[in-house]
Amino acid sequence: MSRGINILEVLATAGRPLSIAQLAAALGVHRSVAYRILRTLEDHNLVARDPSGGVRLGARLAELSQAVSRELQVAALPELTAVANDLTMTAFLAVMEGKESVILTSIEPRHQAATIVYRPGSRHPVTHGAPGIAIQSLLDETQWKAAFHDEPRRPDVEKITTIGYVTTRGEVIRGMAATAVPLSIPGEMPTALAVVYVESELSEDQIGQRLLIAAQRIESAFSQ
Repeated sequence: MSRGINILEVLATAGRPLSIAQLAAALGVHRSVAYRILRTLEDHNLVARDPSGGVRLGARLAELSQAVSRELQVAALPELTAVANDLTMTAFLAVMEGKESVILTSIEPRHQAATIVYRPGSRHPVTHGAPGIAIQSLLDETQWKAAFHDEPRRPDVEKITTIGYVTTRGEVIRGMAATAVPLSIPGEMPTALAVVYVESELSEDQIGQRLLIAAQRIESAFSQ
């Protein structure tokens, strides 16, 4: 079972179809072992093959992901869509899972010739990137030490307490910038609302302020 989960994690991180040979190498197993694991995952529609034989995440995972924090996703969807279209950037929610920031849902802007695809399930350490830093700002000292022990928080956390948002460049995806704000929802894991982009005519403050407005609206939906 653990190897099957590892395959799903490798595919989510890669963000593109991989060959059986590539998956076997990532797991450190023989191709025949990787093939047997994939057959089981295929039987449950957790992975699928493209016309060239590449392996990608299956449609069943999308169905399962919709059940995670469903109320939050429903409340956030209109704001994510508005942010993506207003800023012409891919907007997304990231939640804390263990020591990682995991993409819960994402929306790409309409009417753009090229957009950044940030697939749900993609993950990176909470210690890296704007979404991770925004999530850090939601953890109290006890929560931080329980998860990260003596590892220091990012200094950028102080910036969030001052101006409400943080921007990083090239920390998670080379050449990409991200701006994020914390999203505090009762009953949910620490969450960040963020956008990812290559470049923009908008200033960091304009982007950050737009995200703060969206975050306030999402949080208000849970306080009514």
